[in-house]
Amino acid sequence: MKKTLFIIILLIGVLPSVGCDQDLVSLFLSIGCSNDKQAVKVDLNKKEPVNLRESSDVITYAYLPQYSHTVSYQRHHLLINFLRKETGLNIKQIFPDTFEQYIKMVGQGKIDISYSNPFIYIKIAHRYGARAFSRIVEVFNQESFRGQIICRADNQHIKSISDCRGKSWIAVDSTSAGGYLYALGYFAANGIQKSDFSEISFAPGPGGKQEGVVLAVYAGKYDIGTIREGTLNVVADKIDTSEIRVIAKTPLFPGWVYAARAGLDSEIVKKIKTAMLKLDYNQKKHKRILEAAHFTRIISSDDHDFDPVKELAATVGIRLEE
Repeated sequence: MKKTLFIIILLIGVLPSVGCDQDLVSLFLSIGCSNDKQAVKVDLNKKEPVNLRESSDVITYAYLPQYSHTVSYQRHHLLINFLRKETGLNIKQIFPDTFEQYIKMVGQGKIDISYSNPFIYIKIAHRYGARAFSRIVEVFNQESFRGQIICRADNQHIKSISDCRGKSWIAVDSTSAGGYLYALGYFAANGIQKSDFSEISFAPGPGGKQEGVVLAVYAGKYDIGTIREGTLNVVADKIDTSEIRVIAKTPLFPGWVYAARAGLDSEIVKKIKTAMLKLDYNQKKHKRILEAAHFTRIISSDDHDFDPVKELAATVGIRLEE
């Protein structure tokens, strides 16, 4: 009995990270726990390939894995449920493991609706013809966001941005906006080039890369790290964030963007966009959805909104084909 309950609890803890519906959670809870049956050992290290196209009418929705899959699910499952009801479309959240895999899946037509940072967006727009249709407004009504450059609070060797020369740097990913590109531009504006660092590394592993940067700096593995603003709040339950000091903040750039893959039916995009724009923070049921997603609203957008990001990428010598 105890073993069976343990397995059910373990599975429920895993479900959000793989994007399972709540109905499936209820199914596990409804299974009888019999004392006269042997518990089945579950090996969670074994993975089966997931068929992303369960049926021809599925519209796939993916959140760029800046945080863990659990965080991605917790933030967006209410929004997806709302979009399903409003549009009548069979929208399913899927969970790419890495930024690279995310980009590849857009190119393969496996992600219909992408939610990503502006740097990823300009890449998938340039390479695969994805097109922006909405973008988010974050807390405090910010239509833009920025990166932060951090170090340990007790690091006596780093007092200002100029002290970052010769230091080891861990960034989120080579395609992260707030966690790399914006910092790269900020360093360049202050006369610091990539060659001035003793080391530049990127956070390993599937998902959770923003958290990984903070934890690596906290552990003293790297001198500095770069993250998007707001990440320290995400890890506040894991570490004492007063042990982390923000050295500098980058300029603001356009916020995260929703884009449709090339070839997606324009009527489908219109339905989803219309539903998104209906969300009203002043309505109680909508407020719950928006707060979970860390939005205050969703506004209309198009490709030209992201020209400043394209210009920054060109300034720091990043080619969108790479």
